[in-house]
Amino acid sequence: MQGHSPLRILPNTFSILFNGSAPACCSSRYGLALLSSFGFFVVYSLRVNLSVAMVDMLNNTHQSDTNHSSSVCPAHANPARPKHNHTASVYDWDSKTQGWILGSFFYGYILTQIPGGYLSGRFGPKWLMGFGILGTVVFTLLTPVAADLGASYLIAVRVLEGIGEGVTFPAMYTMWAAWAPPLERSRLLTISYIGAHLGTVISLPLSGEICFYLDWTYVFYVFGAVGLVWFFLWSFLVFDSPNTHPRISERERLYITTSLKNELSTSAGYIPWRAILTSMPLWAIVVAHFSYNWTFYTLLTLLPTYMNDVLGFSIQQNGMLSALPYIGCAVLAVLSGQLADYLRETCLYPTVVVRKSFSIVGMIGPAVFLLAAGFIGCNYTLAVTFLTISSALGGVSASGFNINHLDIAPSYAGILLGITNTFATIPGMVGPVIARELTKQNTIEEWQTVFYIAAAINLFGAAFYTLFGRGTVQPWAVHTSFSHGD
Repeated sequence: MQGHSPLRILPNTFSILFNGSAPACCSSRYGLALLSSFGFFVVYSLRVNLSVAMVDMLNNTHQSDTNHSSSVCPAHANPARPKHNHTASVYDWDSKTQGWILGSFFYGYILTQIPGGYLSGRFGPKWLMGFGILGTVVFTLLTPVAADLGASYLIAVRVLEGIGEGVTFPAMYTMWAAWAPPLERSRLLTISYIGAHLGTVISLPLSGEICFYLDWTYVFYVFGAVGLVWFFLWSFLVFDSPNTHPRISERERLYITTSLKNELSTSAGYIPWRAILTSMPLWAIVVAHFSYNWTFYTLLTLLPTYMNDVLGFSIQQNGMLSALPYIGCAVLAVLSGQLADYLRETCLYPTVVVRKSFSIVGMIGPAVFLLAAGFIGCNYTLAVTFLTISSALGGVSASGFNINHLDIAPSYAGILLGITNTFATIPGMVGPVIARELTKQNTIEEWQTVFYIAAAINLFGAAFYTLFGRGTVQPWAVHTSFSHGD
């Protein structure tokens, strides 16, 4: 604030109070949303590319007949394709080893959730997120070397990638606590996090193409290079808060800081751990986040395997079809963000009603269509359609429990996200391992069991969040007499 005349600021403040907001077009906050969206694109493309590459990394010469004969569905008759002389190595990993390799990322990811929330509050989120993703990029580039050395080396590299990525969401929530005006939260955060869906949507089919035309090693080199480009842009264009941004307009800076002044804690450095850990609204988010991620991570890591081993799609078709559910998810996430803020701002619906409604649709909807997908046998069209609708409806929860941390405690949003994401990472660790144990023969009946478990967990999470979720700043989260009760 220093260097500005109070007389000059006063009219600006009044104009902001009466006009309501600073324009979104070309604003610093929407610039941050787009660049963070690119960051999450990188994060998710690095996370899921192994799921597709895995299909090509396995030595299937002695398994190709058994794979499809043991499943109910006949393999698709693909047109003859030119054979490429791939020089990349292939490996003899059983389904249990595959499960551990696909789940290992999350063992690192879970370790840095709460430290990520704490460190971003202490030292600033910009460089924590930047170096976290840069570390993941470096280990991604080393993936082919690690795979050649052995499964245990690959698992170690994936754990290290997880450690780097673990700080990204808590750091970004800390960033948004300083940047997102309360009535623009759903919009800004859904734009920011749509990158995660786009990373999945683009990297799944692109990984399939890269595997086919080059070989699986290039999957890691290409996405690693994209990550390096993002780090360069992030370093020069992003700042921790409106007050430290050299190019932000005075109007926008005042709009953001004025809208947040009653929401942020006045005692910097103090963290009410006891109140946080005994807060029922926080545990409601924990249960919802855990439940939603069980379905999300099970599909994220095993959908290419399901498409290949059960429905009999090739690596190229596989990548494209595996991406379809996430296209739907991305579209509905952004639309739900617009609708949620419209309902809160224009229709004056209470925040808690909006968050719970969107969570119910975004959790019960996926459960219903996931169950349906297990019941339609070898009807390929319906299987892909139901899986797509299931994931798409999950996008609605992006404006539900997923950003509720910022409603109940904006000052500690990074730490809260670290806590909920720690629990929500457990499905990523155990989900693929359990699913691969349950689907040793790759029959549709075995996969039905995987879908049943995911649907049941989703239903429980939706019910728990509906009972205990809240939409206002909690008393322990603000050390002044104000509270934002929209």
